[in-house]
Amino acid sequence: MKPLILFSALAALAISAAAQAPSWPDKPLRFIVPFTPGGPTDIVLRTAAEKMQANLKQPVVLENKPGAGGNVGAGEIVRANPDGYTWGFATDTLLTVNPHVYSKLSFRPQDLVPVTIASEFSQTLVCNQTVGVKTLAELIEKAKHEKLSYASGGAGVPGHLAMELLLDDAKVSMQHVPYKGPAPAMQDVIGGQVPCGFLAGPTVLPHIRSGRLVALAVSGTRRSPVLPEVPTVAEAGFPGYDAGFMLVVYAPPGTPATLVSAMNKAITDALRQPDVVEKLKQTDQTVVADTPAEAAAVIEATSRKWGEVVRKIGLKLE
Repeated sequence: MKPLILFSALAALAISAAAQAPSWPDKPLRFIVPFTPGGPTDIVLRTAAEKMQANLKQPVVLENKPGAGGNVGAGEIVRANPDGYTWGFATDTLLTVNPHVYSKLSFRPQDLVPVTIASEFSQTLVCNQTVGVKTLAELIEKAKHEKLSYASGGAGVPGHLAMELLLDDAKVSMQHVPYKGPAPAMQDVIGGQVPCGFLAGPTVLPHIRSGRLVALAVSGTRRSPVLPEVPTVAEAGFPGYDAGFMLVVYAPPGTPATLVSAMNKAITDALRQPDVVEKLKQTDQTVVADTPAEAAAVIEATSRKWGEVVRKIGLKLE
């Protein structure tokens, strides 16, 4: 066979093979969520999943694997087959907080591959109306004279970090009561078993609007678009305070760059849809939808910030 004919034959064979190769995705996509249902991770991912399923023509399945501030689920993400069909969706704290806080991890942080920062969000400091405080200053003053406690969605999660940073700045103490997720924590704050909680905005928002909970402050640098009357912690008397958090899509180690890029496009396209942006805004989420490189850079900088905070407040968990 002459060289030109051989080349043409090989090219035709390659094209034929490519045409017969299955395109991604050709089966359901699985997302491991290292927290209990009902929190910000579920809200954002389920909203994006509706668009992704329509565009990719495949189901998007969520699997909640809570425990140890997200570490249990993170370990499952790291051990997953890097074939483009298993991904992780969790807060940035898996990489920005947990390595500084936990003495032992079931995974190597460097093995979690950021695909995109899906959104940014704050925590909202709320108290049961029977506590009798209307402002952050009133809560701090009350904590100076009474033994108070606060609830969070678990040890080492955003609400825990946000509150400990505030208490350190205010030079007061409150007993931490960790729960297995923000939803059960919120229920006990509503019921009065725990007076206050630093919890995700979407979880507490309906109960703030109904008057069952009193919102004192939000943890980020900007006021919540759905609670514009509630000041930031910085505005409420602690300049420089910043405890904002992010939701991140993660890939298992060894996932091919082409598949990471494909997932990045699939989920960012979904998140950037105007109706999705508006819907998430109403749940106190600001869409980011950046590139893998941009996400990695932001996470690295945020890890340095939280590392300094953790050392300052002396927070350590097993």
